[in-house]
Amino acid sequence: MSKIAITTSSFGEYDRSALDLLKEKGLEVALNPYGRKLVKREIIEICGGAMGLVAGTETLDRDTMKDLKGLRVISRCGTGMDNVDLEAADDLGIKVYNTPDGPTLAVAELTVALMLNLIRKVSASGQDLKNGKWDKRMGNLLSGKKIGIVGFGRIGKKTAGLLRPFGCLIKYADPFLSGDVEGFEGARLEELLAWADIVSLHVSNGEEILGEKEMLAMKKGAWLLNMSRGGVVNEEALFKALGSGHLSGAALDVFKKEPYDGPLRKLDNVVLTPHIGSYAKEARVKMEYDAVQNLLKGLGV
Repeated sequence: MSKIAITTSSFGEYDRSALDLLKEKGLEVALNPYGRKLVKREIIEICGGAMGLVAGTETLDRDTMKDLKGLRVISRCGTGMDNVDLEAADDLGIKVYNTPDGPTLAVAELTVALMLNLIRKVSASGQDLKNGKWDKRMGNLLSGKKIGIVGFGRIGKKTAGLLRPFGCLIKYADPFLSGDVEGFEGARLEELLAWADIVSLHVSNGEEILGEKEMLAMKKGAWLLNMSRGGVVNEEALFKALGSGHLSGAALDVFKKEPYDGPLRKLDNVVLTPHIGSYAKEARVKMEYDAVQNLLKGLGV
């Protein structure tokens, strides 16, 4: 059995070196023909008979993995592992890998870009102009802002580093870290929310962190960014906080349900992007190559 399935939606589109590596090893490759996130029936269809899987964000639960007879390795092309039932994979003897380094800079750069877009009202001003309005919206400087980063792993730290030249004051909240890290001051989440002008989320799991209570605890007029997992922000509470004026604006790249079609689309103080955090060509190429190398390592090929 020498079949490898790849379920990400655009694998090899910008560089074929990862695919070439698989072919050099004499492996048969089955690609995702749909150009989108797969449902269970399609996963079984594409991955049937495969000994290795380069996975995207599709759900790989126990039942799905049990149906994939002969599967030995899952290599996530990305950082998040919440779509993979790791306990089930361990029970079934399936090795699981991810690529935590590839998307780090891409997500951190997009965070800063969205932060600037949000507080300078770039997207809203551009939409005004397209609609025939010459309105000069007043924005704010990033320089000197108090920025609270929730989740201080690779991406959180990289984001903090990129923000340093702007003269921002930066604190972080992360329950897995204690004391100051790399010259940045740690704080409890409650303290950080009340202190920060801008709160940027970079956590690794999908559990809700910011609900109505937490948003009301944020400084009036603050901005919120979610670049981590859709489930960490209560979108209904966010809509309410933005509509009431308690929060000045928000930028989101991830949503509880994707594709997103909810009411936040109607607000002009919100910047929305369709989960493109890692969608920089250089980052995608590195992630794909790292994912294939992990796969081959797991297979012992």
